Amino acid sequence: MIRHTRLTSAIAGLGLVTLVAAAPLAAQDTPAERTAAIAVADSALAAITRGDMVAFTDLMLPEAVLFPTSTRDGLTRYRIRTRAEQRDAPTTATVTERGWSPEARVNGPLAMVWYPYDLYLDGKWSHCGVDAFTLIKHEGRWRIAMMAWSAEQPPACQKHPGGPPPGAKP
Repeated sequence: MIRHTRLTSAIAGLGLVTLVAAAPLAAQDTPAERTAAIAVADSALAAITRGDMVAFTDLMLPEAVLFPTSTRDGLTRYRIRTRAEQRDAPTTATVTERGWSPEARVNGPLAMVWYPYDLYLDGKWSHCGVDAFTLIKHEGRWRIAMMAWSAEQPPACQKHPGGPPPGAKP
C-alpha cells in the first residue's frame, strides 16, 4: 500500500509539474501576438472604411456577434447584429473610421483589443468612441468573435489626435 501511495503521489506530482510548466505556454501575451491581434482590428477598420462588408465579415467567426451602442440624451441603447446581418447590411454612406493607440491583451487563444476611433460619414463628422474586439485564435489565426462599440460625442470620447481626415467637411 505504501508503494502504491508513493507511486500515486509521484504521478500526481509529475502531473502538477507538467501543468505548471505548460501554463506559461498557454498564456502567450507576447508583442508578436498582440501585434497580430491588433492587425485584425486594423483590417476591420480598413474594410469598414472601404465599405467592404464581405471583407469585414470574413475576419469573423461564423457565429460572431456585434453590439453597436450609442448614448443620446443620457440614455444608452444597444443593438445585436449577427455576422450574417452585418454582411448583408447595405452601405449607403462613405465611411471613414480611424482608430489610434490600440491596446491588446492575449491569453492563449483569447485576445482583446481596445481601439479608440472617430468616424466620418460622407466626409462629415459623425461620432467617436471605442471599438472593443474579442478575438479567438482559430486554425492558427485570429478571428473576431465579438465586436462592441460605443458611439458618443466629445467630451465623452476624443476625436483623432491627428485632426480631421483629408477632405473632411466642416
